[in-house]
Amino acid sequence: MNTQVKTADLAGADIQDTKAMMDALGAAAKAAASVLAIAPRAQKDKALLEASKALRAATPDILVANARDVAAMVEKGAAASFIDRLTLDEDRVDAIASGLEAIADLPDPVGTVIADWERPNGLKISRVRTPLGVIGVIFESRPNVTADAGALCFKSGNAAILRGGSDSYLSSGAIHACLVKGLKAAGLPETSIQLVPTIDRAAVGAMLSGLDGAINVIVPRGGKSLVARVEEEARVPVFAHLEGICHMIIDKSADVDMARKLVVNAKMRRTGICGALETLLVDRAVVDTHLLPILDDLKAAGCAVRGDETVCRLVDWADPASEEDWRTEYLDSILAVRVVDDLDAALSHIKTYSSNHTEAIIAEDEAAVERFFNEVDSAILLHNASTQYADGGEFGMGGEIGIATGKMHARGPVGLEQLTSFNYRVRGTGQARP
Repeated sequence: MNTQVKTADLAGADIQDTKAMMDALGAAAKAAASVLAIAPRAQKDKALLEASKALRAATPDILVANARDVAAMVEKGAAASFIDRLTLDEDRVDAIASGLEAIADLPDPVGTVIADWERPNGLKISRVRTPLGVIGVIFESRPNVTADAGALCFKSGNAAILRGGSDSYLSSGAIHACLVKGLKAAGLPETSIQLVPTIDRAAVGAMLSGLDGAINVIVPRGGKSLVARVEEEARVPVFAHLEGICHMIIDKSADVDMARKLVVNAKMRRTGICGALETLLVDRAVVDTHLLPILDDLKAAGCAVRGDETVCRLVDWADPASEEDWRTEYLDSILAVRVVDDLDAALSHIKTYSSNHTEAIIAEDEAAVERFFNEVDSAILLHNASTQYADGGEFGMGGEIGIATGKMHARGPVGLEQLTSFNYRVRGTGQARP
């Protein structure tokens, strides 16, 4: 089968039907996946490094495409946090290129022996990492996902079908062109990483159907409505999180200076990412010593506060929090703040409102920390650190395709290892089962 089908050919004027186009993408990806499954690390790494070079060389063209995307979103009145996620500059393009280099530098997970053992009858059994096959990634807003997701799927031996949003269509296309240059330079199928060449929403439905068995798993990266649709309609497994309603507990044993620094960082460093702090829970015992300085810092940083009765009594600039505020992922310069009677109350709040994404505790009391780690059921738990560290790159994984909050197969940052499955390899010397 010819694996050198070009994505551009699939978008030709002779293919008008979206389903036919998507089925062609799926067939090409499936063929490419069989090549990638046995491709040596050196060849895959060369593709990533060449793509990185192409990205840096194409920076002016990428920024022109991105400026057009951003202008269209500004004209539509998009929120500032949305624009921030969409916007590229030279530093961000350089970071995307560096991300490809970091992924190239990571060990190849394919073929890694996870465990091995020998049975009394002499059979030698190994559990070995293998690619998943074809991964469909549906994303919004962030053009960098084109490179991050494509590279992670590729390095782990999988073909990728990427469907970006209409908001980042031109930016994603410019970045994808650089990935294709890297694939060509390494002599690997250009269809190893494909970008869906249409903004027709029917393409999403086609991917969710599995493309006649071509797609093995779907990864959504976007807003609540997108992820909800994917989880409801997908006929293939999904790595997803619905929301990042991240909590931070300020325990009565917390160091006040540390608490002040970490709250502002967790909320305000980048408000539009899924690891941004959305709800702060402060022990009543440290309201005077910790909460008031934290509120002052938040105000100075330009953060609005939706507070409970205690918070609103302490500062006249806070707005009263409604029940909905405890369930909201703002992705903006807004923080819900509640004063709790003790650690029990804080843990109870998290169990009620958490999206099981990321939670943190600021505390010096080891017993409180252990309770937090043992009793909170979220994918990422942090002690004395900002929730903004909820990121595969910061975990040393070289990047991530997303944060999964489910409990099957992959949980937390989905990096190279999480994009593989495994098989069992059994070696014998002629054993027949009695």
